[in-house]
Amino acid sequence: MSSTMHSLSDFLKNKSYFKIKMHTIASNHFKIISKINGVRGDFVLDTGASSTFVDLNLERKFKLKSETSLIKVSGAGPNMLTTLVSKDNSIKIGGWSCKTYKLVLIDLSNVNDVFESLKASAIDGIIGADILKTGNAIIDYEKKYLYLKY
Repeated sequence: MSSTMHSLSDFLKNKSYFKIKMHTIASNHFKIISKINGVRGDFVLDTGASSTFVDLNLERKFKLKSETSLIKVSGAGPNMLTTLVSKDNSIKIGGWSCKTYKLVLIDLSNVNDVFESLKASAIDGIIGADILKTGNAIIDYEKKYLYLKY
């Protein structure tokens, strides 16, 4: 690389992006370590998920205050899932953060059953397109980095 060329990482750092490591898991998804309300969790990156989801069974772990929601969601399976919504949560992914984020709570037990069958660890939630849009995300699949900007 010549001295006039810069890496994607350097270029994006100069544009106020935060560099976040992605870890490949057995399902071939990328896992990202995130903090919700100061509590660490393992989240899968899903560019096709419209929202960011937290497992309904982890509401207390992540200090979420939820309310019922009329939103129904569907995933890879045939069933519509009931959701809860939790507003005004802090989320931190690497150096990127948002202090008033709305999260959707769903039962991720079916997803985790699939991960378990693949010998992958259970996940706490899913990072969806809402965060990717908010952070003007750039994904470097080759080097396994997610970049988010304030």
